[in-house]
Amino acid sequence: MSPDNLPPSRRGGLANESGLRSLGEEISGRPRRASRGSRGPAGGRQQRGPKKRRSRRQRLTITIAVTASLLIILFFGGFGYLRFRFDQLTKFHIGGLTQEANGQPFNVLVVGSDSRTGLTGEMAAQAGASQFVGGQRSDVTMIWHVNPADKTVQVLSIPRDTLVALGATPKLANTYGKFNRINSAFDGGPAGLAKVITANFGIPISHVAQVNFAGFAGAVDAIGGVKLNFPYPARDAFSGLSITQTGCQLLNGGNALAVARSRHYEYYAHGSWQGDGSSDFGRITRQGAFLRSLVSTAKSKANPLTINAFLGSIPAGVIIDDKWSLKDLVSLALDYRSIDPQTIVTQTMPTDYEGYVGPWGDVLFASQPSTQEMLTSIFGSSLQRPTYPAPNPALQTPQPSSLTTTTAKPPPTTKGKGSSTTAPVTTTTTPIPSFDPTPC
Repeated sequence: MSPDNLPPSRRGGLANESGLRSLGEEISGRPRRASRGSRGPAGGRQQRGPKKRRSRRQRLTITIAVTASLLIILFFGGFGYLRFRFDQLTKFHIGGLTQEANGQPFNVLVVGSDSRTGLTGEMAAQAGASQFVGGQRSDVTMIWHVNPADKTVQVLSIPRDTLVALGATPKLANTYGKFNRINSAFDGGPAGLAKVITANFGIPISHVAQVNFAGFAGAVDAIGGVKLNFPYPARDAFSGLSITQTGCQLLNGGNALAVARSRHYEYYAHGSWQGDGSSDFGRITRQGAFLRSLVSTAKSKANPLTINAFLGSIPAGVIIDDKWSLKDLVSLALDYRSIDPQTIVTQTMPTDYEGYVGPWGDVLFASQPSTQEMLTSIFGSSLQRPTYPAPNPALQTPQPSSLTTTTAKPPPTTKGKGSSTTAPVTTTTTPIPSFDPTPC
């Protein structure tokens, strides 16, 4: 009997030795040898060629297909999660909003509500939750002019004590009279405030977002806080602000809220506490610094955990109009993901102060023609003709002059008590007071 016909045990080999040898050679990358016991039809040995390996193109094709499949799964999984978060947001319907055209500039009314709902513990006490506050007012009234084409944002702030006409909202007019402060218009909700702004100043509003104290603080905490550089120790007994050290400070939600709300800002210099004295104007300036720091921090922490925490905090105190879609918000985030916070232009509507006026006390009046010049420089030809123009100090309501210029004008002047001073209009080029905090 030839050796080839002997059983494996008698040949000194292993059972299925040829199969094991072939497998080892395939793993190691060596050509596969023919099986020793295989014979062809004529009785001779049949040499099996090396097993055909996948080409580099085939392996690349498989890799691409697998990667694409994973990306599709991640995309739809991520989109599903975003849809879940988006559906958690409280939405309200506002009639009369302007429909923006695709890719064209549009305006978002951003309202900071003084509602304390959702605040607990120390933060609630700091914000004055124990005080009786009937109804609701707008602590912050901003119009964000968003231009997707050139990826720019201009923010116009309207001081809360600006006197406006309430005729566009009969319910508010019956409650608060023909004229009143603009923050009282928010007692009718964001819809009433949007109508009043368009009726008084001709600014078309396409979207509305409302944030209360809890939503503001929660969003800041979700991204790990924001950093502001304080040149002096600072305090505000009314907002609860207390900064005891100078330099770059990491602010949690409560401290950031205290900065954004501060209208009685004080700083410690030359051995004593100094008052800011600019009230709402100083607060608007500090809100601009906070906004830039918020954007910078959010960009630097764009990781899944932070984004999840941020999205989870939003439903607590944010309300948006029902014209927003998830696609709109995602597209906006992608368009502005690389924005430089220092390019965000913030301006304050020019106003006149005339002292104590009628039943309203100390109020401000939109200064003309400075206000119209600023509005034209921001909103251009999209401005509408006011249906209830804002009153002047004589409580008259003339239509503002029509302007065609789109060039920003020099800073207007604001009448103070017995003096004339430069209006605290804040832009990226306007010097910030030396005592105010700045992003760091």
